[in-house]
Amino acid sequence: MSQATLSHSNGSVTHVSSIKSFTPSDIGRVFPAQKAKSLELRLSTAKERIAKLKKLKNVIFKYQTEIQKALYADFHKSAREVDISEILPTIGEINDAIKHVKSWMRPVNVSTPITLLGSSSKIVYEPKGVCLIIAPWNYPFHLAVAPIAAAIAAGNTIILKPSEFTPNTAAIVNTMLADIFQENEVAVFEGDVSVSTALLEQPFDHIFFTGSTPVGKVVMEAAAKHLTTVTLELGGKSPTIVADDADLKLAAERIMWGKFLNAGQTCVAPDYVLIPKAKVDKFVSFAREATEKYFHSKEDKFAENPDFCRIINSKNFGRVSSYIDEAVKKGAKVAFGGKLKSDENFIAPTILTDVPLNAKIMEDEIFGPLLPIVTYDHLDDAIKIINDKPKPLALYIFSDKTKTAKYILKRTSSGGSVVNDVILHLVNSNLPFGGINHSGHGSYHGLFGFKAFSHERSVLQTPKLSIVKLMYPPYTGFVKMVVDSTTRFFV
Repeated sequence: MSQATLSHSNGSVTHVSSIKSFTPSDIGRVFPAQKAKSLELRLSTAKERIAKLKKLKNVIFKYQTEIQKALYADFHKSAREVDISEILPTIGEINDAIKHVKSWMRPVNVSTPITLLGSSSKIVYEPKGVCLIIAPWNYPFHLAVAPIAAAIAAGNTIILKPSEFTPNTAAIVNTMLADIFQENEVAVFEGDVSVSTALLEQPFDHIFFTGSTPVGKVVMEAAAKHLTTVTLELGGKSPTIVADDADLKLAAERIMWGKFLNAGQTCVAPDYVLIPKAKVDKFVSFAREATEKYFHSKEDKFAENPDFCRIINSKNFGRVSSYIDEAVKKGAKVAFGGKLKSDENFIAPTILTDVPLNAKIMEDEIFGPLLPIVTYDHLDDAIKIINDKPKPLALYIFSDKTKTAKYILKRTSSGGSVVNDVILHLVNSNLPFGGINHSGHGSYHGLFGFKAFSHERSVLQTPKLSIVKLMYPPYTGFVKMVVDSTTRFFV
């Protein structure tokens, strides 16, 4: 059975769900059932898909309080931050699909070359079939349910594997989905890596994975055995360039918000800042001011603030906190923060200056509330630092000059970019969200999510009379003349 046990600040405990959680032994029954159902869903109409999306939307509101409690129980995430970073963007994705899925499903007529005179051409979007969605722990609700919405809009069946590191959220999501779907359409398999391994042995029609780059490689290798298509939403070190002409106060406020949201456990969080040497002290001063304002306290009281969540577990606490010691030993300075509480997995918002490029904090994706600052003399030096690393999931630029932003964008590569802010490109469902190479394969959100879970099938319809017949064998002199004329004048 799957049961969410929610611990409250007064010490009380609430059991909010108790339903069947599928195990690897159930795969042999659920996977074939979904395979059969997927053939039926190929014929589903826009009206039917919209009805399912509306049910999904309504059930989120039904369980909103339980979702908030589950995320607080998992890693002390406040209700308001749950609303802002988990529920709001998920509802946004569902609403966008409800509004547009009818037009997304329509075949797209495309032009036909004169060499196929009389023929018509179109692209038909068909469901991929049985889809596996593997969700991460950092945004365990949004990054599970938003891809599900896209998969439903595209007409697929879905098996969801939520993260075992957020068991309360996984149980709530399981309960919520079981409330509106049968197992042959949407099924949730909770559990550890052994469950993921067993699922990855199946010949899914598509796998959608969000998580770390090393695990993404494992998923891609498993998918390759069945030639299964994949969408990999990974991570990496997303840099922020603060140009010499930037508004430092604005930059500090926006970078601090994006960095410390979810305690820095965000795949597109600003990972490190590149800034001119002469601007560092002023930037740090503005950053301190902004952070203390956000959390209504001085830095020694951040642990008492209910709006700052915790590192997910002791293992990650140890990993992230070790970056501070290692960087300091190599010459870095803690300019702000640095406070730790191991019994709570709490790491205070922290800024480090004079960070050497060979420090571990500049090599690994941090995934925590630490912000290393690296200085540069010339803008091209900052660009070189970025280009010497794998292509990041996001790149942020702060500059008052459009010319400067364009200069940087043309000389770097990243999954997405924002000028004079951070993270907010995720909010626009008209923009594809995804990485490149090391930071991911494929994209989603809005139409791009629909396409991720669809096969673009090309359909050419030819008339009874076709000029192509003029090129059929035997290859006479007349055929040669037709081919030569076509090659010279019509292609």
